[in-house]
Amino acid sequence: MQIDLRTVSITPLRQTYANIAARQGADKPASRYLEGTMDVQPDANFHYRPTWEPEHELFDQGRTAIRMQDWYALKDPRQLYYGTYTLARARMQETAEADFEFVESRGLADGFDDAARRTALDFYVPLRHVAWGANMNGSYQCAYGYGTAITQPCLYAGMDQLGIAQYLTRLGLLLGSPADLEAGKHAWLNAPAWQELRRLVEDTWVTRDWFELFVAQNLALDGMLFGLAYQEVDADLRERAGPTVSMLTRFQVEWFQDACKWVDAVIRTAAAANPENQQQLSQWYVQWRDRARQALEPVAQLALGAGSTPALERVQAQLDARMHKAGLAV
Repeated sequence: MQIDLRTVSITPLRQTYANIAARQGADKPASRYLEGTMDVQPDANFHYRPTWEPEHELFDQGRTAIRMQDWYALKDPRQLYYGTYTLARARMQETAEADFEFVESRGLADGFDDAARRTALDFYVPLRHVAWGANMNGSYQCAYGYGTAITQPCLYAGMDQLGIAQYLTRLGLLLGSPADLEAGKHAWLNAPAWQELRRLVEDTWVTRDWFELFVAQNLALDGMLFGLAYQEVDADLRERAGPTVSMLTRFQVEWFQDACKWVDAVIRTAAAANPENQQQLSQWYVQWRDRARQALEPVAQLALGAGSTPALERVQAQLDARMHKAGLAV
């Protein structure tokens, strides 16, 4: 018996689904991200309106002042869908676990300068409550936003914030003890330095416009807080006592750099859609940026002392430059 092997090229009848072909052409293959994101959200044949909000449909463009001709224009430049998201975060988690294990196995936490340790515990531990609030806000944006292109990464960002809260908890346990976690909770609830930031977080919880909440949380608060906590305060602690805290907060630094690509792309696309969007987004940004800076001033003073004001000025300048590049009037 003789067997002849040969290659046969089979031309597919179509390259992708009809809804994707209508957007980019029938002859162009689509990525898994596009196939798993574009037009996924239902937009017709709803059985009932929400009993708690009968003036809106279940998925309703009218829940925000922002107007888009196509909400799926707000694509994620990272092209994260569930598969790529979990793989990307698994790699980041492996790095973070290795950092925590290195600090613990080499006794770096035990040999950490006591004054710097106190600063790190007093500053970073209460921030886990801010991250938990951000998790709530990410879930709200996903629930009430419009279009899978924006709601999907909002949920991912919320879950990432929950992970950040857990890493801050582990930082507190590694540098301190369970009593320091309880002290951080007490400071969050009662210490005067934290009450403006706590008020800001709780005000975001009752912000009805989901896109305004996106600006408040993902842009203004995260932009100011992460710049302060993981650039300015981290640099001060590194100069005083070495890179231990930098290793324990590497996840936050890398995550924020990654999230900025998505946030800036969303703002740029929405602002370019029409002049009304640009004006509204600029107004929201300035409003919430100023509130975030005001809320962070006593917290920055707690960690940096006299250097807090210059640090916040540098953080705000970086954030303003980002938003100017994204098309906002700042």
